[in-house]
Amino acid sequence: MPEPVTIVIAGGGLAAAKAAEALREEGFDGRLVLVGSETHLPYERPPLSKDYLQGGAERDKIFVHDRSWYAEHDVELRLGVEVTAIDPGGHQVTLTGGERLGYDKLLLATGSRPRRPGIPGADRSDVLYLRTVDDSERLRATLARAGRVAILGAGWIGLEVAAAARAAGAEVTVIETASAPLLRVLGPYVAQVFTALHRERGVNFLFDARPAEITDSGVLLEGGAHVEADVVVAGVGADPDTALARAAGLTVEDGVKVGADLRTSDPDIFAAGDIANAYHPLLGHHVRVEHWANALNQPATAARAMLGREDAYDKLPYFFTDQYDLGMEYVGHIPPGHTPDVVVRGDLDAREFIAFWLDEEDKVLAAMNVNVWDVTDHTQALIRSRKPVDRAGLADPAVPLDTLLPS
Repeated sequence: MPEPVTIVIAGGGLAAAKAAEALREEGFDGRLVLVGSETHLPYERPPLSKDYLQGGAERDKIFVHDRSWYAEHDVELRLGVEVTAIDPGGHQVTLTGGERLGYDKLLLATGSRPRRPGIPGADRSDVLYLRTVDDSERLRATLARAGRVAILGAGWIGLEVAAAARAAGAEVTVIETASAPLLRVLGPYVAQVFTALHRERGVNFLFDARPAEITDSGVLLEGGAHVEADVVVAGVGADPDTALARAAGLTVEDGVKVGADLRTSDPDIFAAGDIANAYHPLLGHHVRVEHWANALNQPATAARAMLGREDAYDKLPYFFTDQYDLGMEYVGHIPPGHTPDVVVRGDLDAREFIAFWLDEEDKVLAAMNVNVWDVTDHTQALIRSRKPVDRAGLADPAVPLDTLLPS
């Protein structure tokens, strides 16, 4: 297989920058073009809802590489420009303004877009969403002068924004349609940790509440109650940005469907990051998660595959959060529709514990460590073993985790 002469990367985030880096590290010396819709250099997104939002990090710290790196590695940056169409047969992409650019291999790293609530007022210019660095800076400036903040959604983004709003001194109400925060991810037993954490800091939760309209003065709920707010932040999830892929005829099923090598249904087009619904050889099914670790690590696999060096991405999904004095790492994946048992090691009330989610055969599917550190190697090993574990030993902090690994 001849090595590609031109590789185009569509996207301007972490996955795009890491793909360019991996291609050069793998020895690709052809033309490499990165097309990003934002005018900023590619940057990491987790700080946008964490320390950058709260003013604890400078802007230059969020960039994956400085501008000189791209020049030194001969990466053509087309910033403030979008790929508007793909011609798979002609191996060309169309850019904003009509320019056509040929490629031998194409990587889609277009990420995801904030989901908008399907209610009147969701498109108001004063309703805030959080996806880009510009969004984060606008939100930070708004929180600094806001008295009352209403947040739609008690997912990770909603809770991190709640923490930032409380740090800024605002009154915060979180409106959630479920009966607890993070219910789908954590289940009711562990979700109570985050409910208590935020309530202790003065956050007001409205659970089982459905917004009906965003108004000039806050949020109108179904049933007629009105939540007064100076600022409304919508954090109700995100959708993979698959419009390009769909229009090009690629297989799209909850994101762009790819194999373990990140190759799409077109042999010369690959996808990585938020949009990639990738087959996971360890888990045995396709997985799409909007986690920083995928954007960080998947591009190396895609780069090798584009260069004919077949590889398979089998890292376990991983993410983290920091809220007030709580730090958390989560590894693994619970398939939709599963209701696994939870085993807790440590003190849930003190918020120093490890939670394990087990299937019906006592195999560990996922684990979350809260204010307990340097354990992810062990928790990942337990998940990777795909074998039953001793529940009593798992729950006992006196039993070293590494002794629970099947021999």
